[in-house]
Amino acid sequence: MAPAAPEAPRAGRPLRIALLSYRSKPHCGGQGIYVRHLSRELVALGHDVEVFSGQPYPELDEGVRLTQVPSLDLYREPDPFRIPRPREFRDRIDVEEFLTMCVAGFPEPKTFSTRAARLLRRRVADFDVVHDNQVLGRGLLDVERMGLPMVTTVHHPITFDRRIDLAAAPNLYRKLTLRRWYGFVRMQARVAREARRILTPSEASRRDIARDFGVDLAKMQVILLGVDEAFTPPTEPRVPGRILAMASADAPMKGIATLLEAFAKLRTERDVELVLVSKPQEGGRTEQLVDRLGITDDVRFVHGISDRDLVTLMGSAEVACVPSLYEGFSLPTAELMACETPLVVSRAGAIPEVVGPDGLCADLVTPGDVGELELALAAMLDDPERRARMGAAGRRRVLEKFSWRAVAAATAAAYAEAIEEYHQERGTRADR
Repeated sequence: MAPAAPEAPRAGRPLRIALLSYRSKPHCGGQGIYVRHLSRELVALGHDVEVFSGQPYPELDEGVRLTQVPSLDLYREPDPFRIPRPREFRDRIDVEEFLTMCVAGFPEPKTFSTRAARLLRRRVADFDVVHDNQVLGRGLLDVERMGLPMVTTVHHPITFDRRIDLAAAPNLYRKLTLRRWYGFVRMQARVAREARRILTPSEASRRDIARDFGVDLAKMQVILLGVDEAFTPPTEPRVPGRILAMASADAPMKGIATLLEAFAKLRTERDVELVLVSKPQEGGRTEQLVDRLGITDDVRFVHGISDRDLVTLMGSAEVACVPSLYEGFSLPTAELMACETPLVVSRAGAIPEVVGPDGLCADLVTPGDVGELELALAAMLDDPERRARMGAAGRRRVLEKFSWRAVAAATAAAYAEAIEEYHQERGTRADR
């Protein structure tokens, strides 16, 4: 029998928060970064936070507890799409996870949600609210029935990733495989429509979630993301001719192919180098394109470095580029601005919201336009005074708008509103 549902907490009392994330890679991709910084700042505000995560597990700060929700970890490095040993299978959820992978599907959102709901069912009395960090798995539909209100963060609808990947697919077989892989998106849309309250980091994402997932605009709230204070301007001179870009995934949506082609054109007439903070797939499209363009000696891939080394690298570039075809926010853009690194960015998704509408912090170019990107990078490299002005303006904008403490305070306020609404609907006493 499930534990009795808790009563509503008194207004102003510290909240007990279960923060769910099906994978929380610490140093790249938004999920792990969001979990770490939000949980730290919620604890600093006096709240109690327990993170429930599958592999890869997050790096968390002092005062934040971690409950590991192990999967079969089928996509781990260096052996993604691995075949588990028979003794690794613990229950039917593991079997479902493996079989879904075998038919080219991506099972983790669904299987994590089932595991997390099973854990929460035993611990209903331990929490005041559950925060779903874009799991949007079917199992989470049971959470509110257990007696716990739930708030959901959707960074952006994965429909964009699906459309861009399908457009870039080289053949029918690849398209069919991708449709299987993105089969979880329909489930996520359904869960999003049933969610009580959705937090999202930009107006662009809010509009896109409403359009692609069919979510009511009225139940979505924009809360900007923050930038860690460790991202600061460099103390050493920047490396002449260095261009830097970051891509959390070697995927068409990140626009790296456009950047590589623009860089190859620049390289014919300039002494420049390109540093990509990314791990390309071995023998994949990015490595093949670098080889085909003849720029192997001028492109360097960097991955697995510490936060400190990442900040140093960001501050070493004369120009940084964010060539994405879509972003729901783009934390790397804001982090580069904090390092006073001037930017050339795509006019795509939420990126214009991050850099601001006036062009002071970045040059905006058409997504996927090689010629326009080449000209913008060349103009930036030729104008050191403009680079300095743009870098300084970018840092001012970050300091004014992108604070993790402000994110945590706004998120806690959203929790309180969701909790009050939930208990009013259920008629639960609120005088505890």
